[in-house]
Amino acid sequence: MTPPISILIVEDDAEIGEFISLYLAAHDIQAQVAANAQAMDAAFSAGAYDLLILDLNLPGEDGLSICRRVRSERRIPIIILTAQSEDIDKILGLELGADDYIVKPFNSRELLARIRAVLRRTETPNANAVDGRAVRQSYLFSGWRVDVLAREVVAPCGIKVAMTGAEFDLLHALCENPNRVLTREQLINMTHGPTTGPFERSIDVLISRLRQKIEADPKKPSFIQTVRSEGYIFSTHVARA
Repeated sequence: MTPPISILIVEDDAEIGEFISLYLAAHDIQAQVAANAQAMDAAFSAGAYDLLILDLNLPGEDGLSICRRVRSERRIPIIILTAQSEDIDKILGLELGADDYIVKPFNSRELLARIRAVLRRTETPNANAVDGRAVRQSYLFSGWRVDVLAREVVAPCGIKVAMTGAEFDLLHALCENPNRVLTREQLINMTHGPTTGPFERSIDVLISRLRQKIEADPKKPSFIQTVRSEGYIFSTHVARA
C-alpha cells in the first residue's frame, strides 16, 4: 500500500493554512501547518514530508531566508506562495531553489495541480521496469551523465551534483533536444507543462542556476548558449545509454 502524501505548509495566516490543509485532506493528502520558521523546524524534526509549501511573507525569519536554508539542508520540493505584485520575490525564490510558485489569491484546484506536477517531476520513477529489473535511461555528454531513473547528475570527475527538481527537468529537456534552438515557451512546456503557467523569467533563472552547476565558466557557457531573441541551445553531442 502506497503511503499518503505528506505536505508541510508554512503559513502565518491561520485561515489560509486551515483552508489549504482541509482541501488537501479531501484529496487524500496529509498536511500540517506551521506558522513560522521555528514551528517548521520542529515539524521537520518530528517527521518527514514530501513537499513544502512556503509563504514568503512570514514574521521573524522570512520565506526567502527559509527557502535558502531548507534548500541547503534538504532535497524536499518547495512551492512558494507570493502576492500578485511580488515579481522580484518569485524570481529570488526560484533562484534560491524553489521548484515552483503560486500567486495569492489562488485557485485551490490550481494549487492541487501544481503540487501534483511538482511531485511527479521530483519523484524517483520505479514503474519503468522489465521482469522486475529497473530499466535505466541515461544521457551522456562531455563526460557528464544524467540518470533519468535515479534523477541524478554525475560530473566527469564522478561526483554527484545536487539539483532541484526544476533544474533536473530543465537539463533532461535540454538533453532530449541537443543542438536545437528552444524558445522559453517550449522549455516552460517541457519542464512545467502547459497548465502551470510559470512566467518566462523563471526559465532564465533556471538556466542561470544550471549553468552554475555544469559549466566550467558560467559567464562564458559552452553547453547552454543563448540565442538572441529566440531562446537557448544545448550545444553538445548527447548520447543515450
